[in-house]
Amino acid sequence: MSHGIGAAQDCSYRMGRKNRSATSLAMDSISTTSERRAKMKKLAIITALLAAFPALSASADDKIRAKLMGFQEVPVVSTEASATFEAVISPNGDAIDYDITYTGIQGTVTQSHMHVGQRSVNGGVVLWVCGTTGTPGPAGTPTCTSPNGHFAGTWMAGNVQTVATQQLGGDIGEVITAIRAGNAYMNVHSNLSPGGEIRGQIRANRRDRD
Repeated sequence: MSHGIGAAQDCSYRMGRKNRSATSLAMDSISTTSERRAKMKKLAIITALLAAFPALSASADDKIRAKLMGFQEVPVVSTEASATFEAVISPNGDAIDYDITYTGIQGTVTQSHMHVGQRSVNGGVVLWVCGTTGTPGPAGTPTCTSPNGHFAGTWMAGNVQTVATQQLGGDIGEVITAIRAGNAYMNVHSNLSPGGEIRGQIRANRRDRD
């Protein structure tokens, strides 16, 4: 009789172990599945972030700016005037949306442009901001105001001027290449400083040190 009870207890013990083993395996399977899902979710997030970084980088590169002052002119001009220039290059590189504000020009503003030229070197005019009767600029160029002014608009291929001495053929792509290389600047000219009263080299926002 005791032998029969022992056999029954042993059988029950073995069944219990099997049930616990099955439960443990099931729990392990659930845990593994959850871990896999968590890993896949993390991987998806990382992939999305990595995909976003190039777009963010491109966006930063396409935003440009300049701070204009007399001490950047060639030769240097002593003036309290200043200006800020901000612009965005279109994703396909066929347009530049710009905004420029100047204040305190000591002379009468005669014209304002973008020039192609490295720092401390004078270069030719490629894009007009504003002009006057004496220097009107291309058709449709706004009239400059004094001593303060604010202008905003969009430059496209038709606005680009040819500079034969620098072999610039009026191509907006060439202008954008020059900008990204740090070889373009903004200039505000006045009757007291015909060569320019304030000037600022154009840089990408993230690299701006002016």
